Amino acid sequence: MGKTLRYIIIAIVAIIVILLVAPFLIPVNKFKPTIEEKASAALGRKVQVGDLSLSLISGSISAKDLSIGDDPKFSPSPFLTAKSLSVGVEIMPLIFSKTLNVTGITIDEPQVTLLRNPAGQWNYSSIGGSSNPAPAKSAGSAPAGSSSSSSAPDISVSKLELKDGKIIVGSTKSDKRSTYDHVNVTASDVSMNSKFPLTVSASLPGGGEFKLDGNAGPLDKSDSTLTPLDAKIHVGSLDLAKTGFLDPSLGLGGLVDLDSTIASQNGSAETKGTLKLSKALLVQGGSPAGVPAVIDYATKYDLKKNAGVIHPSTVKIGSAVAHINGTYESEGEETSVNVKLNGESMPAKDLQAFLPAIGVNLPKGASLNAGTLNTNLNIKGPTNKLVTDGTIGLFAAKLEGFDLGSKMAPISALTGLKTGKDLEIEKLTTNVHMAPTGLKADDFNAVLPALGTLTGGGTLDSKNNLDFKMAATITGGLLGGAGAPANGIGSVLGAVSGTQKNSNCKNGTTIPFLIQGTASEPKFVPDVGGVAAGLLKSQLGCTGGSLLGAGEKGATTPANAVEALGGLFKKKKP
Repeated sequence: MGKTLRYIIIAIVAIIVILLVAPFLIPVNKFKPTIEEKASAALGRKVQVGDLSLSLISGSISAKDLSIGDDPKFSPSPFLTAKSLSVGVEIMPLIFSKTLNVTGITIDEPQVTLLRNPAGQWNYSSIGGSSNPAPAKSAGSAPAGSSSSSSAPDISVSKLELKDGKIIVGSTKSDKRSTYDHVNVTASDVSMNSKFPLTVSASLPGGGEFKLDGNAGPLDKSDSTLTPLDAKIHVGSLDLAKTGFLDPSLGLGGLVDLDSTIASQNGSAETKGTLKLSKALLVQGGSPAGVPAVIDYATKYDLKKNAGVIHPSTVKIGSAVAHINGTYESEGEETSVNVKLNGESMPAKDLQAFLPAIGVNLPKGASLNAGTLNTNLNIKGPTNKLVTDGTIGLFAAKLEGFDLGSKMAPISALTGLKTGKDLEIEKLTTNVHMAPTGLKADDFNAVLPALGTLTGGGTLDSKNNLDFKMAATITGGLLGGAGAPANGIGSVLGAVSGTQKNSNCKNGTTIPFLIQGTASEPKFVPDVGGVAAGLLKSQLGCTGGSLLGAGEKGATTPANAVEALGGLFKKKKP
């Protein structure tokens, strides 16, 4: 028994000695030229590795450094660098016949730089291409019979891993870069000429996450960006500002969560999925939306033309649903869109929490608790400089907690009308122009049962300041005769006598005013000069040019009516 134990101990010691000494007896550096040559031929790029070392315990050959050259048309700097490279090998053929059979490759802490030129081409598109010949064979390289021709040999690897890497994405004409950290890639049974399973994960700028799980290959040797891919993609908390989709210098932003599928074949990629946009801020001076927008979409993208089509898709905010379709294309580092958005009878109550994202804030304390919204919008331009034009309509709405009469107190003094604590809106329509720097509304027309009609237009700038020139046409107005209130403007101009003499005049009193302040704190200011004077003179003209009887002593004329109106508001005529 003692003798047996002694033999076992001797055997163990021998094995340990072999494991410790053998790596020094096997000249693994002789395989360095072979590894570099075969890798260079397969990738169509110059590959360099540092000094090699062998570990029999792990069954691998390691190198401290790795460098893969870039396409010289893009950059003289390396396309990929790595802290270390580990190549799994079959130990017995290596020891007894000095044959290198690769079982796996692990690249630790790689840094990859992806660049795109103005034509939309990527620097990785030529990887594995036959157009890039492998470098000439150097002394001490592989034995005769190994390929050094321009055609890429097929190399099969049981397992390929990139661990804790970093990907830097940018363009050749700009120093602006986006960095994706903690990139991990795992692929099995990797071959240039067949399909293989692939998983990718990464941390996105701003703390989001990216995951891909599917199958890729075989490699398209004319353009690796056209390599077939069939996968599921998950994106969590993608920061639109930090990734360059929106302009952070304007304060714009938003977070995207996405789950989709992608099927890429023959240069065409089709994607389907759901995208949720949260905390959207699309106009300078706005504030993040309080509710998300959920988009169920389908697209088809031409990888050769860098252009795609958005098939009919839906945008949902609460129970409000709009429909979207259009086109998009990539030019250099920008992605531009041309999209139509149409919505019919969307509940206004569900939309109000999203309105701040486009710079529209309801007056403080007010809320939309009834009504429907229609939109017909065209959205164009680069994603970081989107411009929207079209029409918006609000119907049968109620703005609770907003007493227009009290807000328009100086103007209500003309009429004595009271609108109540809530504002009923029969109809409100306008043409809009929205850009990242603000909003413009033209042909504004609102029918308010308690007041009459409001018309005009104006702007909401990047600091949320209002500048609207409006006119209120009071239903059954003061200059229309019987039924007019006895106070307000009547106390200044007196009772109206006579009938309308101008066939172009309409029933009602038109009072011009300005809306200033902010959307949350609007200020209604009578416009008693300029346009106001013209409108008031036109209104007075409906009575023949004077009040209290034309030509009578003390009659009110258009000129002194404006003076009197200015006095009513304690404001001098400009």
